[in-house]
Amino acid sequence: MRVNIPHTMRAIEISRPGGPEVLQPVTRPVPVPGAGQIVIGLAHAGVNRPDALQREGRYAPPAGASDLPGLEGAGRVVAVGAGVTRWRIGDRVCALLPGGGYAQCALTEADHALPIPEGLSPAQAACLPETFFTVWTNVVLRGRLRAGARFLVHGGASGIGTTAIQLARVMGARVFATAGTDEKCAALLDLGAERAINYRTEDFVAALQAEGGADLILDMVGGDYLPRNVEALADDGRLVQIAFLQGAEVKLNFAEVMVRRLTITGSTLRPQSKAAKAAIARDLERHVWPHLASGRIAPVMDSAFPLERAVEAHARLESSAHIGKIVLDIPED
Repeated sequence: MRVNIPHTMRAIEISRPGGPEVLQPVTRPVPVPGAGQIVIGLAHAGVNRPDALQREGRYAPPAGASDLPGLEGAGRVVAVGAGVTRWRIGDRVCALLPGGGYAQCALTEADHALPIPEGLSPAQAACLPETFFTVWTNVVLRGRLRAGARFLVHGGASGIGTTAIQLARVMGARVFATAGTDEKCAALLDLGAERAINYRTEDFVAALQAEGGADLILDMVGGDYLPRNVEALADDGRLVQIAFLQGAEVKLNFAEVMVRRLTITGSTLRPQSKAAKAAIARDLERHVWPHLASGRIAPVMDSAFPLERAVEAHARLESSAHIGKIVLDIPED
C-alpha cells in the first residue's frame, strides 16, 4: 500500500569521492518497498560521521542499499510492503536506514523503525536512530555497563558522545568525558558528566587513574589513543572501539592486556544483520524510549540545514565545532 506520492524525488548524491563539495542535488525515483519494508516520507535526516566517510569513498553501502548517504531520519510512512502489520500509512516514525536518508523518501526494514517518542519533534527524532543504536550496542551490550561503573567516553560533544553520557547517567554510571574546548566541557557537565576533561590541557589517563581507572571506555579516536586507553583502564576493564579518526593501526604491548585481564572489542553498525538491528530496535523501545518521552534523556541538536545545503552541513560536521547532532530539513515538494 502507498499513498499517492510522486514517482520522483529530490535527493543529494555523492558525485565522486572527495570533500563536502562533491555532494550534489539530483532527482531520483521514489523507492518501492519489498516484503517487510516501508518507505518513509522524510521531514528530517541526521548527519553523521559515517556519511562523511562514505562521501570520501571509505565506507561503502552494503549490497542492495541505496548509494545515497544518510543513515537515519524521521517523517511519516508513505508506503508499506507485503507482510508489514505494525505500520500504517501516515504513522509518524524515526528509523535506522541502510542508506538513502538525504532524500525526500527513504526505504528501510519495517522492524528498524520506531515511533517518534512522545513530546519530541520530528527534527529531534531524526537525531535518535544512528546514535542510539550505536551506543546501545557498544556501551550496554558489548561494554556491559552497570550502575556505579566508571565510564569514559571520548568525543563527548559528538552525537555519539552526548547520547552515551545521558544513557550512562540514567543507568547510574559515573560518567567521564573528553572534549577539545572548555565550552564543550561545560556542556558535557550540564548533560550529567561527573568530570569533563579538556584533552588539549589535561591528561585523561592521569584523570582516570586518580579515580581507580575506567571500567569501560568508548572510543572513536583510535591511533595513539589505544595504548593510552589501556593505561586508563582499571583491571578487568573494557575498551570498545567504534571508529578510528586518527588511524586504525597502532603498536600495542598485549602483555598488559593479558596480565590485567583487559577486554578490547568493537563494532560497526551498518554491516550487522537485519535481525540484529531489529533486536536493537526492540531493546531501545523497551528500555530507552520511555526516558526520551519523560525528558530524562533528550537529543542534543547543534544545527539544521536545508537538504540543498548538505555541503554546509558536512563542512560543519568536519569542523568539529559542533555540540550534538546536525540535521537536514527536507522539503515536502
